[in-house]
Amino acid sequence: MDRTVKKPLTRRLIQLYSALLYNAHLKGFTEGKIYTGNIKSVCVPGLNCYSCPGAIAACPLGSLQNAVSASADRPAFYIVGILLLFALLLGRVVCGFLCPFGLIQELLHKIPTKKLKKSKLTRKLSYTKYAILAVFVFLIPAYFAFRRLPLPGFCKYICPAGTLEGAVLLMLHPNNGDLRAMAGSLFVWKFAVLIAMLVACVFIFRAFCRFVCPLGALYGLMSRLALIGVKVDKGNCTDCGACVRVCGMDIASVGDHECVHCGDCIDICPTKAITFSAGKIVLRGSAIKERGHLNEKQ
Repeated sequence: MDRTVKKPLTRRLIQLYSALLYNAHLKGFTEGKIYTGNIKSVCVPGLNCYSCPGAIAACPLGSLQNAVSASADRPAFYIVGILLLFALLLGRVVCGFLCPFGLIQELLHKIPTKKLKKSKLTRKLSYTKYAILAVFVFLIPAYFAFRRLPLPGFCKYICPAGTLEGAVLLMLHPNNGDLRAMAGSLFVWKFAVLIAMLVACVFIFRAFCRFVCPLGALYGLMSRLALIGVKVDKGNCTDCGACVRVCGMDIASVGDHECVHCGDCIDICPTKAITFSAGKIVLRGSAIKERGHLNEKQ
């Protein structure tokens, strides 16, 4: 009897557990208040709004913008160091396994409708997030930093995760009528961005990740250097392209800057050239299967 756990289910559970861990301050949901304890100074790897009532830690993207906004007075050693650690250890594995908004996007995409297939156009559009990273995460906060006006551009004007997890959840709480009264044109704009993004995710696989998310762009820049993720054995690869075709992301090759390391390509590879590895340790793939066959023969 095959007792192997289905890998997509395993990944989905990790996504769910990560979302629950990031937002473990359940009291915040009942009180409609943001947790402000000592842990809030620490960053989680994935995109999770600081202002979510359940959030126990900070969002790395928000922390980076705040650090850039304060760069006129002090260097951003901590956040740069922690982002480098996440990037070099996990890269975009964070996007595929440890991001609550990634989970929301994938669940929305399961709604039965006609889907927009990836193409050369979506591949080109996937570079939009790098422009958003440059402008809204670095240039705008840096420009206002020297005017002593902290302005986290992406969080303030775009981030749909922040609108959903922070603003909407807080405003829905009956104790926060004052927040609803203060909602103005900026909230209307961000709420419109949120709705547009959620609707897009129904028809386009991980639309936010592919076209908008600057955190994914940042991790993608160092994806090839990450210790953990899907790896290709070039000696066994025949360049058949099956892995690229099965992938919902706009990858040109397995493990590139658009790959979120979900592992869907592992089972589809006809030569078993793809593994999910941590350095030289194979966590999933052909090496595990071969070891299993040896054990069965013994």
